[in-house]
Amino acid sequence: MKAYKPYCPSINEYKRLQTNLITCGNLTIGSAAPIRVQSMTTTDTMDTKATVAQSIRMIEAGCELVRITAPSINEAKKLEVIKNEIRAAGYQTPLAADIHYTPNAAEYAARIVEKVRINPGNYADKKKSENFEYTNYEYEQELERIRAKFLPLVKICKEYGTAMRIGTNHGSLSDRILSRYGDTPLGMVQSALEYIKICEDENYHNIVLSMKASNTKVMVASYRLLVQQLIENNSLIYPLHLGVTEAGDGEDGRIKSAVGIGALLQDGLGDTVRVSLTEEPEFEMPVAIELVKQYNAWHNKKNQIQNTQQQETINLCYNPYEPERQKTAAILNIGNQQVPRVVGDLSHLSKIAASNLFSLGYQYSVPLDKWNIADVACDYVFVENNQVSFEIPGTLGLIYNYNTWKNIKTPIRQYPILNQSEFLLKDAQLSELFFVQLTSNSFSPEIISKLKKHSNAVLVLELDNETSILQMRSNINTLKQHNVIAPVIIKETIHQTSELEFQLSSSSTLGSLLLDGLIDGLWINQQSYLPINTVNKTAFGILQATRSRISKTEYISCPSCGRTLFDLQETTQKIRAVTDHLKGIKIGIMGCIVNGPGEMADADYGYVGVGVDKISLYKGKTVVKKNVPPSQAVNELINLIKENGDWVNRN
Repeated sequence: MKAYKPYCPSINEYKRLQTNLITCGNLTIGSAAPIRVQSMTTTDTMDTKATVAQSIRMIEAGCELVRITAPSINEAKKLEVIKNEIRAAGYQTPLAADIHYTPNAAEYAARIVEKVRINPGNYADKKKSENFEYTNYEYEQELERIRAKFLPLVKICKEYGTAMRIGTNHGSLSDRILSRYGDTPLGMVQSALEYIKICEDENYHNIVLSMKASNTKVMVASYRLLVQQLIENNSLIYPLHLGVTEAGDGEDGRIKSAVGIGALLQDGLGDTVRVSLTEEPEFEMPVAIELVKQYNAWHNKKNQIQNTQQQETINLCYNPYEPERQKTAAILNIGNQQVPRVVGDLSHLSKIAASNLFSLGYQYSVPLDKWNIADVACDYVFVENNQVSFEIPGTLGLIYNYNTWKNIKTPIRQYPILNQSEFLLKDAQLSELFFVQLTSNSFSPEIISKLKKHSNAVLVLELDNETSILQMRSNINTLKQHNVIAPVIIKETIHQTSELEFQLSSSSTLGSLLLDGLIDGLWINQQSYLPINTVNKTAFGILQATRSRISKTEYISCPSCGRTLFDLQETTQKIRAVTDHLKGIKIGIMGCIVNGPGEMADADYGYVGVGVDKISLYKGKTVVKKNVPPSQAVNELINLIKENGDWVNRN
């Protein structure tokens, strides 16, 4: 157990971080206000009619802040027309200008709209992907140059009462930052702190901060480190805008967004969110609203806001700023750095047939007399008291209640699960693997002592109330403190009847523990509310989004905006259609060059719009094919994957 400087009010119960309250037009943002939801238009800003119409659709869907790209002074000037038309239509929702590279556009927009978002990686800094070492003197000279470039915007925002988001993107850190801090959460935080200091020197505090990345592990670590650094510097704790960039579309985009955003909301961090999907922006709103709903409800119910400065240290078994998978015992295929396992649940069925395994990734072929095993096939199935009479696949294990299991004559790949009372009464090893199911209040000295005597026990911890994910983290912390190395599987019983509610809730809670490296498996008991295959796919989707277990192709796809140079939704679907069988391959699909190469830095291949009807293809961070016509680009991407030996034919 090690003491870490705090980044959140409590690791044991939900308390929202106390942040500065800022104004953005008629909207307040900060811990004294509800968690706000926002989105960004995808239309060409120069097309006033389309941008106004889309903005209104977003507002009517629940958007509380509309962000519009202004890549040049021309688009910045259009913002006045757009704002006037939206106001004339009766909507008072504040507007934000999204700025990259163009300080003159930011300065113009700050006099018109209620908020300006700037990216410290490219507002006044350079990104040419060049390796260059800065001396301390050269570094300080660059900071002075940035101050001179940024100061006019700060003064305008202060004069006009305009809010500002200092939004660091993992994909667009400057060469200067990369040279000193690398492509790291610390580099992201330092990039923002430089700009914060300039604002504070001018006594300007109407600021929101963000640390966005497409990698959920990087994103969560960066936000935590940002708060810790603000506390360390005795700075104001500014409101936090949360978002996962390039989350993608469909269920993958929703799960990935919920994993990253939800993990931070669980910590009590976050005052405004944007769910970035490769879809129309109004479709992001129901997802964002559902995602923050329970946290706003907890906040209103408990009215608990706490400043982390009241807490000197937090004692954890893991480093919250650089979390790694915890070391546990190896019991068959569970624990000890092996990929987290998935337990399917068929306990609600009165009788189990081979066909019931279809939804869990196993399909039996009668003519061939063999099982076909999918990439999203679960590892164990809980059958409770139903004895399975058919031969199960060789990669699958069955879990029975103890009293049923002890009467099975030859329990091959069949294992018992014991409740607390049964476990305390048993001293024998039972089998090469057995499971012990405990609730969050079961961690007595007797239980802990007994667990230490059994090297073949896997703990199944039940989520049993609205804040139990925080209690669960505390329980796992307690186990590590007592040197219990049993693998841990989290069992969540779901009560949601909506697929979206279920995806977001499970991704937020289970994803949080996976990102911190605290658990060795997932068990979702769906109680027959939702289709079994939906629950199983979601479990594997959460593992994929946390980079814990890769079972399919990953698409790092941006949500589109007015800078986008091709139809992102159509192109993403085209690429997905021909590559979704390439398990473990990561493909970045970026609408423009602003964050493209950097945000997809850990992608294996990249497809980036660099001009009208011009696509560049990447292998890793390197451009290998430039200015490819869109009509040829997908085929050229396939050829590139084949040339590098990563292509496999479909089964």
